[in-house]
Amino acid sequence: MSVAKRIVIEPVTRVEGHGKVTILLDENGKVVQARLHIVEFRGFERFIQGRPFWEVPVLVQRLCGICPVSHHLAAAKAMDRVVGGEKLTPTAEKMRRLMHYGQIYQSHALHFFHLSSPDLLFGFDADVGIRNVIGVAGKYPDLAVQAVMMRKYGQEIIKATAGKKIHGTGAIPGGINKNLSLAERDGLLKEVEQQIAWSKGAVKIAKDYTVENLTKLAPFGSFDSNHLSLVRSDGAMDLYDGNLRAIDAQGKVILDQVDCQKYLDFIAEEVRDWSYMKFPFIRSLGPDKGWYRVGPLARLNTATFIDTPLAEAARKEFVAVTSGKPNNVTMAYHWARMIELLHAMEKMQALLNDKDLQGKDLVVKGQRREVGIGLLEAPRGTLFHHYVVDKNDMIVAANLIVSTTNNNEPMNRAVAKVARDHLQGVEITEALLNHVEVAIRAYDPCLSCATHALGQMPLMLAVVDHRGQVLDEKSRG
Repeated sequence: MSVAKRIVIEPVTRVEGHGKVTILLDENGKVVQARLHIVEFRGFERFIQGRPFWEVPVLVQRLCGICPVSHHLAAAKAMDRVVGGEKLTPTAEKMRRLMHYGQIYQSHALHFFHLSSPDLLFGFDADVGIRNVIGVAGKYPDLAVQAVMMRKYGQEIIKATAGKKIHGTGAIPGGINKNLSLAERDGLLKEVEQQIAWSKGAVKIAKDYTVENLTKLAPFGSFDSNHLSLVRSDGAMDLYDGNLRAIDAQGKVILDQVDCQKYLDFIAEEVRDWSYMKFPFIRSLGPDKGWYRVGPLARLNTATFIDTPLAEAARKEFVAVTSGKPNNVTMAYHWARMIELLHAMEKMQALLNDKDLQGKDLVVKGQRREVGIGLLEAPRGTLFHHYVVDKNDMIVAANLIVSTTNNNEPMNRAVAKVARDHLQGVEITEALLNHVEVAIRAYDPCLSCATHALGQMPLMLAVVDHRGQVLDEKSRG
């Protein structure tokens, strides 16, 4: 491979975690390689080994300060299996669901309004001085305040169910450690109507932007792909529980109603030497054809329907754009994300009016097991937690496949697509490089959650000349 120029975007901005993009150009300015590199490493699967299993739901959520609830609940679901308490009491399951919808709500609001809206409101090419959240607050102050209040509401839901807004302790093996008091319920119910109105408005913003700019957005970082998510037994979207369903780019079912406890029979991970993040794929299709997308876009493609009326009406408008076929437009993630935000708010409204949340039957136990697997739909997509526990109650093995890891191959393809469409044979400007970041942001990646590796981690150093030829290499470890 002849390389004349190397472009590096480091760090990728307005995402959670640290990553970089490298783009290699030949002497004619043609893109010959474009990659998203995850440059930070998290070793949670290793250092939780030797810890008692009941600590894990609290420990693993330290992976992230943006989506700790997702890891907290996925680990708790896995530990439910360990203690034989997977059939939760109504109070425990509904409290966990309320916590989860609060997490979905605050995370989606944060990403759409704070991280992505500058690109949508000002344009991909806007001056970097205004293309940020401060610029949004200056030109659209009402929208900025709304965004803060929406995220605050989601965090108040989390505090009421988990005990704290960040790194709470509400979910424990076999249940929960608190119910929802009447005072907490009444305080949260006061804001419901306003939050519903804001959520509907957010869907309209995302829908109008996508539809009005569809000609430009349709090819932007887009490609045909498989899609994977959890669905309920009747095919409905279920962000907390369900079985695995995967479809291809035309909507043909690849997997359906796969028991989450058997995920390893259907999902595998590939390791590549230039990233700490693995590349999952569907075993039956292999790594070349079996990669898939997860998250809001995938969930709207795989679900048969949404069981809340406002979000279901919005979903029907969404699928009408592609005449009922899967939507493979990368930038449509934002519209799908806001439909989920509305769905989460509708779910929270219903749960807050459910008397089971004041119940006192909080924990169950049953047959002890050595293996616990917990899956749920985190804001960014399907999240897998898998643990092995020995007879002394200690964790001896763990594997986490997080949402952003599932989207690793799609994000790399999006980077390559945008680089080839926009950076070939032109003068490279900051605004053009932002196009690459826009494609990455559509997936709302959480890079700090996603990195893990097994085995040795050697230090490697390569000396490369201006033509891309390796002059010398050294390694240690």
